[in-house]
Amino acid sequence: MEFLSKNVEDTAKIASDFAEQLYRRAPSAKATVVGLYGELGSGKTTFMKYLAEYFGIEEAIKSPTFVIMRKYEIRGTSNEVRKESNPSNLVTPNSRFDFLIHIDAYRIEKEEEMINLDWEKLISDPKNLICIEWPNKIAGIMPPHIVIKFEHVESFAKTEDPERSERVRETERKISIA
Repeated sequence: MEFLSKNVEDTAKIASDFAEQLYRRAPSAKATVVGLYGELGSGKTTFMKYLAEYFGIEEAIKSPTFVIMRKYEIRGTSNEVRKESNPSNLVTPNSRFDFLIHIDAYRIEKEEEMINLDWEKLISDPKNLICIEWPNKIAGIMPPHIVIKFEHVESFAKTEDPERSERVRETERKISIA
């Protein structure tokens, strides 16, 4: 599935729809792992911000570039929103995920660094939703995972200013989920 995000509101909607899909998936025997692929500034952390918001996480979401990993407890405050939008398919947060784990592997030099963060324990717990930026840095230890690719897409639009006839370059983001 491919989506075009022209602004943060679009990205928020894509993240929310993705979270809904996660709830509809059959529970796994291990953690649900999501690889976030894309260049710097392509929208990975913004996507994470809105994914966390969906799960009721009120803490400010920052890229864990320097700390490698941030772990957020899913408290379920967004459950009422899901109930209103889809009352027949309600799954309570605590019945699916207890933690959203945000990892930024950009600064990882050796996969062993992840092992030191209890990687095997993290990916073995079915109550964990693990989202990893720069998963290609730890490709050798990545379990099967959902792939989300973020790409910059340039488009051109006519200006609204009648005194300017040139076209204006706009940057959009293509978000692909597989």
